[in-house]
Amino acid sequence: MMRDSFADYHPFNNFLYFTLVIGFSLVLSHPLAQVIALICACAYAISIDGKKSVLFLLKYCLPMVLLTAFINPAFNHEGTTILLYFSNGNPLTLESILYGFSAGAMLITLLLWFSSFNRVMTSDKFIYLFGKIIPALSLVLSMSLRFVPKFKSQMATVTEAQRSIGRDVSSGSLWQRTKTAILIFSIMITWALENAIETADSMKSRGYGLKGRTAFSIYRFDVRDKYTLIWFGFCGLFLLSGTLLSAFGFRYFPNVRYAALDMTTIPFYCVYFALCITPVVLNLKEERKWKTLVSKM
Repeated sequence: MMRDSFADYHPFNNFLYFTLVIGFSLVLSHPLAQVIALICACAYAISIDGKKSVLFLLKYCLPMVLLTAFINPAFNHEGTTILLYFSNGNPLTLESILYGFSAGAMLITLLLWFSSFNRVMTSDKFIYLFGKIIPALSLVLSMSLRFVPKFKSQMATVTEAQRSIGRDVSSGSLWQRTKTAILIFSIMITWALENAIETADSMKSRGYGLKGRTAFSIYRFDVRDKYTLIWFGFCGLFLLSGTLLSAFGFRYFPNVRYAALDMTTIPFYCVYFALCITPVVLNLKEERKWKTLVSKM
């Protein structure tokens, strides 16, 4: 696990990057583009979380792909390549299976991107970007993003405290476990309501909503942010043009059709890979620079 130097860049660059990669992950259905996005999302998540991300991938993500791939053909019977017929007469098609794998890969990629997004785009960055444009919405979103990990941490604390006095949700009869789970849930609801009241009182005492109130900011747009913004802008426009020109074209139904990989389409995939892997490259560059400075001491 390395230090995430990309998180130290200007919030606008952080937000623009995740907007681009999440947006293109949703739009591009070509398997090569999905593999690129998935590999880069994994690499960035691992560089931030280390082994934790690897365990998450092995435990949840891979079964999710297989589950999606097997469930989709049971409900989606489109496609011309029929492999067999179910007992109810519905066909099992190759296209529906491939589409299931594609949907599963897309879902995993988005989960990984949003996981990294939650770590990089902190609540203060979100308020800095949108506090003046949409103050109420930015506040609600930032509080929601902050509330989820805080609620999870408090839940673990309450569960451990209840376990220490003999109320464990993993032991006892079904009725006892249900009573313990309801008690913990009730405690968490009470805590959430009290926390909301305390937050509202704190904001009111600090003058939130008053006219003329200013906000302190530590973010400055420097030279490296300028070059990074130019790079993201170039990648976004280049990939958008490739999307409009069907360079990433791929369809699953009624039969599989896709744009050929040649000298006119390969550059778009190269730029897409370069865009997605940018934070990892910046982190590696910063880590190498730091090790060089340490070795000279």
